[in-house]
Amino acid sequence: MVESISRARRRIAVGTRVGPLQLASISGQVELPAPERLTHLQFRRFAGCPVCDLHLHSFARRHAEIEQAGISEIVLFHSDEAELRLHAGGLPFALVADPDKRLYAQFGVEAGTRALGDPRAWPPILLGVLRSLLRVLRGRQPMPSISPQGGSLGLPADVLIGPSGTVLACKYGEHAYDQWSVDEVLDLARAAVGELGGGKIRVAG
Repeated sequence: MVESISRARRRIAVGTRVGPLQLASISGQVELPAPERLTHLQFRRFAGCPVCDLHLHSFARRHAEIEQAGISEIVLFHSDEAELRLHAGGLPFALVADPDKRLYAQFGVEAGTRALGDPRAWPPILLGVLRSLLRVLRGRQPMPSISPQGGSLGLPADVLIGPSGTVLACKYGEHAYDQWSVDEVLDLARAAVGELGGGKIRVAG
């Protein structure tokens, strides 16, 4: 009980104001919050993580749809910039290296054995590992580190932030593959646009 209470105190809650922050992505500076757009802030694990790779490629495939909905994606890893460029540089959204986990601590994002020990995580872990292994064997990606920066027990988190910096929704994962899907993010964005008023969010189309 004490652990759950202290953990809840560290976490960001809906209605909290965050930023403004300037974050250094591997492609340049990004603003948090994004002006006139929603920001979906993703906290992932280490660069090259097979489970993260599996998840983020589902977002990459639907990147145009996400952009059209007025959402800016910012994805954080607890790896340094060189590792991030090596393993994830081809993804079409802002990627931020946070090897010291400063933003992870600021947003209350955790690590724990349940990341890999929860049976619900095992099917996507197996799928992710097999996918990454095939890509490595075909020369399409480098082998991920066996001792990644920040460890291998990170838990995911998702935060949806409005243009004013207000947290509109958030999710803290209970295991390594417990995060919002693309459809969930789009549904949350549609609800947010309705609540905030369409004129406050720049939506394409």
